[in-house]
Formats: sequence, C-alpha cells, structure tokens
Amino acid sequence: MAAVGILLRHARILPSPGRRGNMSLGLGWPGGRRRGGPAASPRLTARPGIRVSAHRAGARPANREVCMHPGVRGLVCAALLALPIAAAPAWAQRALTIGAQTPPSALDPHYHNTQNNNQVARMVFEPLFELDTKAQFQPRLARSMRPVDDLTWEVKLNTAARFHDGTPFEAEDVAFTFARVPTVPNSPALFTPQVRSIASIEVVDPETILLRTREPNPLMRYDMSGPVILSRTIHGPNPQTADFNSGRLMLGTGPYRFVSWQQGERLELASNAAWHGGPVEPWDRVLYRFIPQPGARTAALLAGEVDLIDYVPVQDVPRLEKDRRFALFQIDSITFVYLAPDAMRETSPFVTDRQGKPLPANPLADRRVRQALSLAIPRQQIAERLYSGLASPADQFAAPVAEHRLEGLGPLPHDPARARALLAEAGFGQGFRLTLHGPNGFFPSDDNLLQAIAQGFSRIGIEAQVQTLPPANLFTRATNRDFSLFMTYFSSYLSLNPLRQVVMTRDAERGHGPFNRQRYSNPEVDHPLAAALTTMDEAKRKALTQQASRALLEDMGVIPVINLRNVWAGRRDRVVYEPSPPNHTEPRLARPPG
Repeated sequence: MAAVGILLRHARILPSPGRRGNMSLGLGWPGGRRRGGPAASPRLTARPGIRVSAHRAGARPANREVCMHPGVRGLVCAALLALPIAAAPAWAQRALTIGAQTPPSALDPHYHNTQNNNQVARMVFEPLFELDTKAQFQPRLARSMRPVDDLTWEVKLNTAARFHDGTPFEAEDVAFTFARVPTVPNSPALFTPQVRSIASIEVVDPETILLRTREPNPLMRYDMSGPVILSRTIHGPNPQTADFNSGRLMLGTGPYRFVSWQQGERLELASNAAWHGGPVEPWDRVLYRFIPQPGARTAALLAGEVDLIDYVPVQDVPRLEKDRRFALFQIDSITFVYLAPDAMRETSPFVTDRQGKPLPANPLADRRVRQALSLAIPRQQIAERLYSGLASPADQFAAPVAEHRLEGLGPLPHDPARARALLAEAGFGQGFRLTLHGPNGFFPSDDNLLQAIAQGFSRIGIEAQVQTLPPANLFTRATNRDFSLFMTYFSSYLSLNPLRQVVMTRDAERGHGPFNRQRYSNPEVDHPLAAALTTMDEAKRKALTQQASRALLEDMGVIPVINLRNVWAGRRDRVVYEPSPPNHTEPRLARPPG
C-alpha cells in the first residue's frame, strides 16, 4: 500500500484515553437483550505502510428462506388483505419497523462497499459528506470542502460531532480511517478507489485538514461521500471485522446508536439524543427485520408486523395499490443490472460444448459471442412483462439519470437472427452450454430475470443453466473468479464511477477496478478513462467518459440488461417515505403521516 503521510501542523498528539465506560446496550425493544463489551485500549501507532510524523507547535449460517406455492401464497395474501391492522401500542408509536430484503454481510462499515451494508453503516457512522435524494452534497462530518489547487483540497471539519461514547471527533480520525480502508481483509469490495488518490493528509488546525492528491481528482467530492469515519481512539490501532459484528466497536457519530444484531435476521437501533445534527426525529427506535423471501416480506406488511418494506415484489404492486391501508413510494433509480462475462481467460469453468465436453477455447473471449449474448436478451419484453413497467431496457453501462452518459441511444437491440449469425461467424454456430450465476433475493425478481435471460440465450442455440446463490456467497465466489457469466447490479449518479470501478483494468495500487471481478481489460476503455479521472475541466471529462463508454459498448465487456425502478410500500397510518434513487431504506427518510 502506498504510504499515507500524516503531517500534523499546529497540533499535538496526546496519549489516547481509554473508552469512557462500557457500552451499555439496554436501549432496545421491550424484552430485548442488553449487551456490553470490554473497554478498548486504543492508541495512535504507526502501521506498516503508514507514515506518521508530528510537528509540535502547540458468520452465522444464512437464513432459511420460506417458500410458498404461488396458489397458497395468493390465498394467504388475500386473507391478510381482508384483515384490519391492529393499532400500534403506545410504546411503539415512535418506533419504526422496516422489512428489508437484504441483510448486511457484516457490520464493519468498510468491509463491503454495497448498498445493503452502506445503508446500515450510515445510521451509526458518518462520512464527511453525503448525497441526498436530490443528488446534492450535504455536510456530515465536514462543513465544507474547496479546491486550493489541482492537487490540494481544504476540508473544514464539524468538530461539534462526538462519537456515541462521548469521544470527540478529531482531524486525525480522518487520516486513521483513510489509512484503514484499503487494509480490511477478505473484503468482496473495498472503498479503496475513494482514498487511493490521497498522497497525504495535513492537519492545519483542529477544524481544518488539507487533502493532497497524487494527481488531479475531479471526483474528490464524490469520493469523500464514501467511507464513513472511525475514531483512532475508539477503533485503533487495528480494528477487526469481528469486533464490529460483535457490537464492541459499533460506536460512531451518526444519528442512531447500535443496540443489537442477529446476523441475517434483525438489527436494532436507538436514536442518538446527542447527535450533532440536532434532534433525531421522529423515531426513537428502529428495527430492521431482514426478510429475503419476497412473499414473506409482503405478508409481514399485510399482517401489520412491519411498517415499511423495500423491494416490493412486482406481482404484489397492483394489489397494494388497490388497498387503501397501504401506500406505495416510487422513484427512478440509479441502479442498472448487467452481466459480467469471463472475457479474458483462454478457458472458462462453466462453458462446455453441447455434449458437456470442454471447449478448446473460451467463447466468451470473442467479442462477437458477447455481442450475440446481448442481442439475445429481450429487454423490452422483460421490462414490460416481467417487471410490469417497473424497469426499463438498458441502453448503456450507466443509469438513465447518470451524469455524462451517452446521449440519444435507444434500448440495446433484440435480434436473435443477427445473434446466431455472429455465433456462426465466431465458429460457434452449433452453440454451447454455459451456467449463468446470479443472486436470489438481491433485487426484485432477480431469479426470474435470470430465467428470462437464459430463455433468450436458448433461442440462439446457447443452453444456459441458471444457478442462484445468496448475495454474500455470490460476490465471494465472483471475486475468486469462479464463474463464466454472472449477473449483478451497480448504482451511481455518475457514468464515470461504474467505468472506474467495474471495467477499468484492475490496479489495486491506484484503486482501479475493485469490482472488476472478471478482470476485464481493454486499452480502448482504459486510456480515455485514465485521462477522465485526472481532468478537472468538466466538458473535457464528459467527452473522455463518453469515449470510454462507446468503446465498452462496442466490445460488450459487460452486458447491460435493465434499469430498475425503486418501490417501497408502507402502512398509511404509520409512515410516509421519501423514495431515494440509490434505494436506501433509512429511518431518516420516513416520517409519520400528517
């Protein structure tokens, strides 16, 4: 890891005090358990690869999913729809219960940069800035940020913030956090791209730091809305993921305090009365119940067991729309679904000929085959029939609202005849077999989407077997390059960000391609991307980003499928929700009706 130099000017490093008392967690639901942990013994020390200089001048097993036969499920939901919802008891009036689809894979806020982990982490911890539902930057642990020159950014910090045990938020905490981010072991996807450009952090005074970069970074503001900040006093010197999962290190500066976690099942939070942002309204307590099975999630809402659910199953939207007890909250998302083919290896583990024998060459390494796969996908039919209009056909590797996306494109074409011709041209006119891997319970109808894609492949002579896995298992195996073709999604307000993180040639030192699990590499994509990432002029950066996007589309290094629409459902008597394009399900976006 490149050294991160920390120059402390006009500052003093004092011996770090111990934690102010044990963490008492008796704040939960009635009957909830209390948990505590031993006091930490943190201190600021130099670790390998981190230069510190001071100048004094004053798992638990995965959930079992409950599956219902469609007919039985329909009868159950119909019966629940006919029942009144009991009024909440007095103690629950300021408590919010959320039925969430995907549990976090860990509570370590730097372990896995993914939506389901981040939405939980940002309740307890905070970044310097955050993007609101209108894609505007809002201050959290920073008050402001401005460029001094192309290589220097001045950040004014919010020193009124305190960690949940009373420890002050300090400038050195930022340096400690950014040094830790690239070092988290066994991570499926780190926040490394957001901190790799930083060469040094200079503490000017208790409220001011200077971030010096190795090269110009036009995405610096976006990057600073990524990693949440830890305390060098509480969490240092070497926090382990297990210590967050146990609750011992779940002390942040955020609006909610950690209460308890049952992995894969539930997470309890309590409002932080001392939050620097003011009173945490309107919920005193928040319970996330993780319900991966779509029908069970809807049933929990209908039965009054939860107040709000995310990822509303497409098939349940019409019936919930007709029931006046419930309200739907929808918005176009920044999420697009794509396929990642194994385009770089000479042979691939899940591709054979039609008799199941190994092929002498990997067909996915041929651009024409990847183009044929794209042409085989009936995107318009999928959006209309499978998603009932709650999705749209993808036209490129970026969300419809993303900044600097290609303009004037129609949906990617569906042309099975042309696809068969391309396969024949590539020498695979007889077709082949492959396994298409993907998640089950990661986004609405993901398993059905995999089947629809496989059916499209079958019409051009490719026999595709679908295999679904829980999201955490999928990403671990994908990172190990276990698959020939897998499906996932990416969310971003920018076109440049997914290009940098998913398709740019993987370079751990520079933070490029952390999600490039298939190790795709294309100089025609990399060269304009590398230039865009250091170009401060927006018009020039837009042109370079679009050049890289065109090259990627021509090569089909990844295969865009659909754009998703985010849908929540809630009890009208309990909650009104502000939908967010990133699909975050957060108590701060919910309020009581009226």
